[in-house]
Amino acid sequence: MIDLGISKLALIGAVALVVIGPEKLPRVARTVGTLLGKAQRYVADVKAEVNRSMDLEELRKMKDTVESASREVETAIQTQASDFEKSWAEATSTAAALEQPASHPAYRHPGKKWRIKQGAVPGWYKARAGVRSKALSGAARVARFRPPPSH
Repeated sequence: MIDLGISKLALIGAVALVVIGPEKLPRVARTVGTLLGKAQRYVADVKAEVNRSMDLEELRKMKDTVESASREVETAIQTQASDFEKSWAEATSTAAALEQPASHPAYRHPGKKWRIKQGAVPGWYKARAGVRSKALSGAARVARFRPPPSH
C-alpha cells in the first residue's frame, strides 16, 4: 500500500493549497472526503456480501449433509420395518398353524354403570359440587325460578 506519513500529507496539503487556492480548498476537501466515505462504504458492502455468500454456501453444505443423513435414517427405518413385517408374518402364520386354545376369555366391553357410580357419591358432596340429582323439565324449571307474583 501507499505509505502516507504526516510529512507527506503536509506536502500534499501545501501543493493543494497552492494549486487549488485557499477559496476552493474547503469545497474540494469536502468533496474528496465524501468520495472517500462512499468508497469505504462500497468496500464494506462488498465485504459483507462476500461474507453472506460464504455463510450461505456453508448453510447449503450443512443442509446437504442433513438431508443425506435423513435419507440414510429413512432407508434404515424402512429396511427394519420390512424385516419386522416379515418376522411378524412368520410368527403369526406359525401361531395360526398351531391353533392353541386361548387361555383367557375373549374381551368383553364392561357395561355402563354410571348410575351406580353416581349413587356411590354422598349427597352432601353432590350438593356442594353442584351436581344435579333430579332432572327438571323445562316447565318445572321456569316455574321454580319464576319470581313470586306481586299484588
